[in-house]
Amino acid sequence: MLEILKFTIPALIVLACTWIVMRQLFKNEEEKRMWELKKASQKEISPVRLRAYERLCLLLERTQPEHLLMDVDMNGLSVQDLQKHLLRTIRLEFDHNMSQQIYVSDDTWAKVMQARNEIAAFVNAMAIQLPKNSTAMDYAKILMTAYNTNGETPHEIALTALKEEARGML
Repeated sequence: MLEILKFTIPALIVLACTWIVMRQLFKNEEEKRMWELKKASQKEISPVRLRAYERLCLLLERTQPEHLLMDVDMNGLSVQDLQKHLLRTIRLEFDHNMSQQIYVSDDTWAKVMQARNEIAAFVNAMAIQLPKNSTAMDYAKILMTAYNTNGETPHEIALTALKEEARGML
């Protein structure tokens, strides 16, 4: 019995050491494969993410009052008509770029959402403030003036977050 233990114990020790070394070797090999896969996917995903940042920056630029009002023919429009047009444009711009959220962080997306919500609320608030006999041109002027004198806008905050995140990716 003692003779069997002399051979069995060293064999078990060698087996345990071999198992530990092989397990570590397989673990390292798996980590290496995952790193290579991630590296390969980054080559494909990075350009797509950069385009998403570009599109979201464009969304923020297009939904600022001066850009919203740029191509609108205000002749014959009432304040309510212009308000509806602006809100529809904001919604359409946002809906067109909604899928970009999968490429940016949740915090950055929340800032983009906040910018959209606040510009819509701002458009509504400015329309309510005007007297009943105001024209669309009066409305446009008050939108531009009030928005540009409001300090740091939600659009600027979201744009800064997008730029920082894009720089961090590069």
